[in-house]
Amino acid sequence: MRLGELIRDLDILELHAPTDPPILGLAYDSREVRPGWLFAALEGQHTDGHRYIPQAVERGAAAVLHSHPLPAGLAGALRPGVACLRVADSRRALSALSDAFYERPSLRLEVIGVTGTDGKSTTVFLIHQLLAALGRASGFLSTVSFQAGGELRPNSLRQSTPEAPEVHALLAEMVGAGLRYVVLESTSHGLSERTSRLAHVRFQAAVCTNVTHEHLEFHGTFEQYRSDKANLFRALDREEVEPRASRRFGVANAEDPSHSYLAAQTRRTVHLYGKGAELSAHDFQGDLEGSRFTLRWPGGQAAAGLALPGLHNVENLLAACLTVHRLLGVPYDELLPLLPGLRGVPGRLQAVRAGQPFRVIVDYAHTPEAFSRVLPLARAMTPGKLIAVFGSAGERDTAKRPLQGEIACRHCDLLVLADEDPRGEDPQAILREIAAGCRLHPGQELLLEPDRRRAIHEAMRRAGPGDTVLLLGKGHEGSILYSRGTLSWNEAEVAREALRALGYGS
Repeated sequence: MRLGELIRDLDILELHAPTDPPILGLAYDSREVRPGWLFAALEGQHTDGHRYIPQAVERGAAAVLHSHPLPAGLAGALRPGVACLRVADSRRALSALSDAFYERPSLRLEVIGVTGTDGKSTTVFLIHQLLAALGRASGFLSTVSFQAGGELRPNSLRQSTPEAPEVHALLAEMVGAGLRYVVLESTSHGLSERTSRLAHVRFQAAVCTNVTHEHLEFHGTFEQYRSDKANLFRALDREEVEPRASRRFGVANAEDPSHSYLAAQTRRTVHLYGKGAELSAHDFQGDLEGSRFTLRWPGGQAAAGLALPGLHNVENLLAACLTVHRLLGVPYDELLPLLPGLRGVPGRLQAVRAGQPFRVIVDYAHTPEAFSRVLPLARAMTPGKLIAVFGSAGERDTAKRPLQGEIACRHCDLLVLADEDPRGEDPQAILREIAAGCRLHPGQELLLEPDRRRAIHEAMRRAGPGDTVLLLGKGHEGSILYSRGTLSWNEAEVAREALRALGYGS
């Protein structure tokens, strides 16, 4: 569409537009700009996109969106005919432009947003599978992967919630594929007004698994972190002249202390799952292979099974079933036969087997809450030693590091601390901060080995019959981020490599 039409609803502080060019694409990375595209100069954590306006224009940008006044010298040096638009907030404006450029795709979809500190990706995948099993055309986007109507594709962006142009492009692709439902992992970063990645997505349902300690390096305080997550519920009240608006709803965990806060942020009904709520699970039994429990709802109950281990995954299932029940009106007893066929997300309590006499489990757990769920489960299922390899992300929430160490020390016999994503921080310093929370008891060991490959090999070397080796924090991720660059990574494959070195597998 033409620039004038695209920016019609924007609040523009300054506009220099000698012509009204057609806009052929949107970019916020100057290296991605093509002739006829609009370049959005965004302020980032490490650099400022305003510095790259000349490079974007060199590559053929027809328009530049910016929030800082352009220096006189720069403005005069731009190619004749390049439109310049100054707004108060480039990110917010880019969200609006992305929505308009892709013809407001979320208006033609029923978008289910899923947020929470833990369990987002699994809950997204469970909702998607239930919808698909019920014959509903569904797509999804998660930390791990996405599906827009064709083949399952890995999410290689290292952003659970991508920037607004990618989000709306993917939604438009789903519209084009004839999908009706979309399950969208909605992170606190993506929901924050500081990024506005999801600011112009229309949500039909808002789901929150829990709110615990995470990402304070970005949000500053727990209260701000929770408030940013609650933007998903506030979005349900957006006034739209469309019949679906009256059917919007929320879903929250009755056992999470923040559920009442979330419910207070919207005029829509927020339905609860968990103890004493609309949908609950009782008589839980399980091991690392799966879970058995009684599913209970108003007026009924039934025995149920899930091929995913841990009470936390049963809670994720409750969120998924309640969401689908409220979205489609499908009775709970019609969902029951679908549960045994549900699959888990790669990198979530994923077993690595090569004929070894001990368990090896890869899991994405990287928060204190996730540690509190996964480690007791592994401890209860392990007659021998429990060995954990983990680290903590650099340039992220530092307050959680000693908490990770303290929780791991409660359950493990051997802790091997290793790199997760150090980024620009000193890897050894990160590990020492984790170790500061450890209170070792007689017989426990703590090793600091930043090289994650060596750490995994050492953990395997020390494992014996009946032991469990937990590899935590990387899960599905395909890289480790360092200041010097990115190391390609596959946690499960490195585990198999370590097992082969010990003579297991082929």
